[in-house]
Amino acid sequence: MSATTLSTADLSAADVKAEGRIPLRGHLRHTGALVRRNLLWIRQDPESMFDALLMPVVFTLLFVYVFGGSIGQALGGGQDGYVQYVIPGMIAMMSMTLSQGVGTGFSQDFNSGVMDRFRSLPIGRGSVLFAKVSVELVRMLFATTVLMIVAVLVGFDINSWPGLFAAVGLAAVFASSIMWVFLTLGVILKNAQSVQAMGFLVLFPLQFGSSIFAPTASMPGWLQAFTDYNPLSTLADAARGLMVGGPVAHDLWVTLGWSVAITAVMAPVAIHKFRTKS
Repeated sequence: MSATTLSTADLSAADVKAEGRIPLRGHLRHTGALVRRNLLWIRQDPESMFDALLMPVVFTLLFVYVFGGSIGQALGGGQDGYVQYVIPGMIAMMSMTLSQGVGTGFSQDFNSGVMDRFRSLPIGRGSVLFAKVSVELVRMLFATTVLMIVAVLVGFDINSWPGLFAAVGLAAVFASSIMWVFLTLGVILKNAQSVQAMGFLVLFPLQFGSSIFAPTASMPGWLQAFTDYNPLSTLADAARGLMVGGPVAHDLWVTLGWSVAITAVMAPVAIHKFRTKS
């Protein structure tokens, strides 16, 4: 669906009040129309879903069969024990890794001129960004479904379905907050390659300096101090507690606190940068 089609069919000027303000109903209509546009684009370009499809498969097989034996022995449960440990952590990992896609896609839309067309239409600027976040969350849920299918095939035991759904919901909340960071990068950096490079610089220390893939007890003291404040550690530990049992409350509230704080700071920044980008 093109931006021109959206302007005539879905983003009606009737949604804009006489004084130029857009009511909530108008914002919702605009967001829904843009979500449909992004989903139609994915249908026309299915290769854009390859990372969501292949990433959980590759990472699950890699960590379970390459590192699972040695790390599992250290955990006292062998490879089977490591499967129970790492799968909840990988849900946390994907919430961060796939969030990067919203920034690269946003940058590509700017460079192709699509965003210039959107900004010329009588729509809320926030609607464009909320639509991007919504579609990326759909991609993340798809990837999580693939991950859990592969996880069951390699031996993961789903002890609590409510816990699984709660862990996925928590990961989605955290992912939506991180997406505002990448949306901001997508606006201020010149191209998608720059967004991707910056994303890797942020993602790698956070992912590997956490409890996602291995316990932190054997890490140096300074690194343990970092992991204690790393939101991916608290997200992974909360997901682990919800899915396989263990303490949950502290890690759950810390993760929610990070999510609220990141969203409160970065969402207004992203919208402002999008609104004022020349």
